[in-house]
Amino acid sequence: MTGGRVRLAAVVAALGVVFAFGTWAAWDFVIDDAFITFRYSANLADGHGPVWNVGQDPVEGFTNFGWMLWLSAYAAMGLDLVVVAKLTSVLLGIGVLLMLLHHARRSSGLVAAVVAGACFAVFLPTYFHLGSGLETMAFAAVVLRATIVGLDVLAGREVRPWEPPLLLLVAGLLRPEGVLAVLPAFAVWLWQRRRSREALLWTSLAAAVGLAYFGWRWSFYGQLLPNTFYIKFGNLDSGSRWLELTAAMLGPLALLTAVLLWRRPTRAAGALLLGVVAATYATYAVSGPTMDYVHRFAFHAFPVLCLGAGLAVGSLGRRWAYPVAGVGIVVWTALAGVVPRDLPTIVNYGEDLRRAHVAIGQGLARADVPRAERTLAVSDAGAIPYYSGWDSIDYIGLNDEAIARGGDRTSIVRRAHPTVIVVTSTSPVLPDTAYGLRVSEATTGYLHVAQLKMRDGYWQNVFVVPQWATQVASAVSHSGEEAMRGHDPGRYDKTLGRWFDRLRGRT
Repeated sequence: MTGGRVRLAAVVAALGVVFAFGTWAAWDFVIDDAFITFRYSANLADGHGPVWNVGQDPVEGFTNFGWMLWLSAYAAMGLDLVVVAKLTSVLLGIGVLLMLLHHARRSSGLVAAVVAGACFAVFLPTYFHLGSGLETMAFAAVVLRATIVGLDVLAGREVRPWEPPLLLLVAGLLRPEGVLAVLPAFAVWLWQRRRSREALLWTSLAAAVGLAYFGWRWSFYGQLLPNTFYIKFGNLDSGSRWLELTAAMLGPLALLTAVLLWRRPTRAAGALLLGVVAATYATYAVSGPTMDYVHRFAFHAFPVLCLGAGLAVGSLGRRWAYPVAGVGIVVWTALAGVVPRDLPTIVNYGEDLRRAHVAIGQGLARADVPRAERTLAVSDAGAIPYYSGWDSIDYIGLNDEAIARGGDRTSIVRRAHPTVIVVTSTSPVLPDTAYGLRVSEATTGYLHVAQLKMRDGYWQNVFVVPQWATQVASAVSHSGEEAMRGHDPGRYDKTLGRWFDRLRGRT
């Protein structure tokens, strides 16, 4: 084995160790939103179609159709979707790391590969996005692959004619804004191959499939966009704040990538890389995405910035610039990954979710309540509806068209008169309103049978109609007690220290 291969093997091994440790450290994490997708996947696997409540008017309460479809195949096999989603993302994360190493080394040498791979591997949020259960890593992998294909076209390398159209299609299926994120790289390829009948044929085929899907979902759900867009997007002030936070975190990576613009041989590559980042972030900058834990939406183009930083370092002509720029950007990226304000909450989130949301959902599933009476209203429309299997009103509105369009939450819940209402509070004292629900009005005639603490400042309160109060109270209390066994009972603090203590206990 040559010296270059030995060094490359050492780099791969070192980054593999970092990646494996990060994956292990964040393995407990899963986000509540992922269970929304899981519910749609399970209903599709059971033959009911991708619906929130079986037998009711379909509503598209998710933004990741391709991810939902992928998981539905495993739901049909009876597999645990949490584990499937995590393992899929881990494999895709490994793929991202290998793509970064391979392309950066091929284009600019081993130093570029080290920088690109290290930035990805030392960024702590990488591992929480691996374990979240959502499509975050899958989408980031598709955006990166499309970018590399575009770079290959600029470098004159051979590109399979079916790959760019397929990547465009998959990106659009994974997220509605995916087409925009992949479009710059696709446009480069299509312009270069504009006289190729094969390229036009594959592009036409992908367009036909995409239009057929769009027509089907519009017909099936009756809305131009997923229902969640009417809740989560549209706040320009929030978008401006999102952009400021993202620039503070990833600005140095983008600035280093911009170094590629200074030299003619790398100018086109730099423009493509920055164009992909701009296209990916444009939707979020003008809409203000919510539920953006540890920079989830910024992560969609994060591997592209890692690649850009690696290529930029590799393009520096002076030897002293290699270690200065390379070490500097890797250290910055590592520090940027540990300073998000919500990190102390996120590192403990999986454990907290199990002893509150999961416990309530599993308790409701066990409760001796007739099928016709299994109706629920909840603000956290994830693990509770998924594990319970009950028909659910999501009074935030992600899975409710009337609420998403501005309907009065309290009136809608009152008319439905569900058997159980779950109310979130920031203390043991019940709030006057919770996510727009007027609590005392909505729960009039109900009994408050359980209160489960998720973490400091976050409680779930269970209200039940008197007829089924005893059954629900017993089942939920039993599930809550089970969840506390072996899961750090008594610790609710939002601190990194609690996470470190749990990791030490696991070792």
